[in-house]
Order: sequence, then C-alpha cells, then structure tokens
Amino acid sequence: MSLGPVMLDLEGTALSAPERELLVQPAVGGVILFTRNYDSPEQLGALVGEIHALRRPRLLVAVDHEGGRVQRFREGFTRIPPMGSFGQVYDRDRGRARELARTAGWVMAVELRAADVDFSFAPVLDLDRGVSSVIGDRAFHRDPEAVADLAHAFMAGMHDAGMSATGKHFPGHGAVVADSHKDLPVDERPWVDIQAEDIVPFERMIGYGLAGIMPAHVVYPAVDRQPAGYSRRWLQDILRGQLGFQGVIFSDDLDMAGAQLPAGGDYAARARMALEAGCDMVLMCNNRPAAIEIVEALAGYNDPVAHMRLARMHGRRELSREALRRDPRWHQAVAALDRYGDDPSLELDLK
Repeated sequence: MSLGPVMLDLEGTALSAPERELLVQPAVGGVILFTRNYDSPEQLGALVGEIHALRRPRLLVAVDHEGGRVQRFREGFTRIPPMGSFGQVYDRDRGRARELARTAGWVMAVELRAADVDFSFAPVLDLDRGVSSVIGDRAFHRDPEAVADLAHAFMAGMHDAGMSATGKHFPGHGAVVADSHKDLPVDERPWVDIQAEDIVPFERMIGYGLAGIMPAHVVYPAVDRQPAGYSRRWLQDILRGQLGFQGVIFSDDLDMAGAQLPAGGDYAARARMALEAGCDMVLMCNNRPAAIEIVEALAGYNDPVAHMRLARMHGRRELSREALRRDPRWHQAVAALDRYGDDPSLELDLK
C-alpha cells in the first residue's frame, strides 16, 4: 500500500478503534498532531509508534512545532524561541544569529525525532511586514535575504537531526492583515513586487534543498484569482516551473475559512481542486466528518510521483529519548537556548 494524499488529525492521546480503521484507508498518508494529542514524551512516543505500526510504508507523522507561539508540545520539550527573535540578533550579529537558528532547528527536530515524529511544518518563510498578526514573530525578519539566511541555518539543524524541512506559506502571507484561519485574505500587490521580495526566501531555500512547501490560503489577483493552494499558475507554472521545486507540496488545512472554494463546493471538491492544482498531500483538521468525506472520495486516487516525494519525508536517524538525554551536545544546545531565552543579550556559547 502506498501513502495516500490525505493527512488528518486525531481526537486524543491514544488511537481509538474508529481512528485505526480510518488510518488504514488507502487515501490516508499521514497524521498531524496537536497539543490535545500530547500528555508526556513517553505517551507521545507510544502514540507515534502505534501509528507507524498500522501499515507499510508507515504513515507520516507531522506537527506544527515552529517555536514561539506555535509549539504544540511544551512540558518535557525545550522551549524554542520565536523565529523573529533570531532576526533581532541578526541585525546586530549575523554569525551569532545563524548559530542560534541552527541550534534551535536541531533541538526542535532531534527532540521530535526521539519520539519518532517524522517532521515539523517549519520553518516559516514569510516576511514580517508588521501587518499580519497571524505571522508576526513567527517570521525571521522583514528582509527576504535575512529570512533566507536564517531559514537555511534552521534547516541545516533540522537536517542534522534527521528531519526534512517544510517552508510556508508560499508565495508569502506577510503582506495581508486578514487571518486565513478566519477569512480569505487578498494580496493586491503586483507580481513584480511579490517576485522581488516574498518569493526570494522560497527561491533560495529551494536551491538549498528544501523538501516541502505549504502554499498560503491567500488570493493574489494580479497573478491568479484562485487562492495559491488551488492555483495551477502558482503551484505548477511558478513553483514547479520557474522555481524548479521538486519536493512535496502540502496544502494548508482545508477546513480553514481561507480554503472555501470561490464557486462553492463540498470538502471533497476542495481536496480534488488542491490536488489538481499541484498539491501532493492535503490536510483536513478538526472536522472528522469532512475528513471521512475526503478519504472516501479519494479512495481510488493514485499519483506515483507524489508517492515518491512523500516517502522522502520520513524521519531519519532514529534515536531514543534516553540516548538523547545522554548526549552532551543536546545538553549544551538546550542550555544555550535557555540562556538566550532568559537574556537575549547573552553571548551564545557553542562549540
């Protein structure tokens, strides 16, 4: 059985019988975890192990664990600073900021890998233009080259821990005030402005080997009337064609207000439109009836190229939490992040 095109969520800290039945359906390819699925590192490891044991190839297990406001697992995990804090350091000391970002990427990823979580949807590649409350300090910086530089360091840390990176939200969510969780944002800027700034971090990161990209539920009418996640123009012509991206395209959550189809349609229609536009996997979260609708509608869906792309997202370099706790590098990195969180003016002391 290949990995299907649907990633869905779970209700609690252990699999229920209906969830086990749903996860073995052919259209399912992954699970995204939330805070409600977490109680302790030991419980998390057991839950992920049970998910992975359901089928072969094993289902992908992902989480939004960027740091700052968006860190799903807290107790028992190192606190990761918001990415914008590294941007503040970057303005004073670029080398130190890169080392901090790389350290944060490694700690975030290695702790998740110790629970066998395959990947985190990180890093954010949007620009912090000071207008989007939903992005804000989730972004590294306002300057696109600074974002690319810091994101590259963060991704290098993730790779060192055995985790692939997923950049979001293509082609950039930072210039709109509206929150796509609640509304459909519209970015009226011309293509030349988006290309000159917002796309730069994505273009740089693709060159550095970025494995995954998540498009924004945002309309850019100067380019296409469809939201980016439903747009062949954005995903096929620009992302795959002009930018040469060969990795996985994940939709953002199709239950978000920004994912409503302009012409109407059910949830299965949303999923089909995203896949037809160029997504390899669609996310449906916090709406179990809609998830079941999509899984049933896509039961016969088959895309061999997407299967190969998705298989590359599996985590590498397995390790136990006990082994991690014995690793001097982990202790040193955690201490450095803790010191930085207490006082950002402290010098970073890493070897």
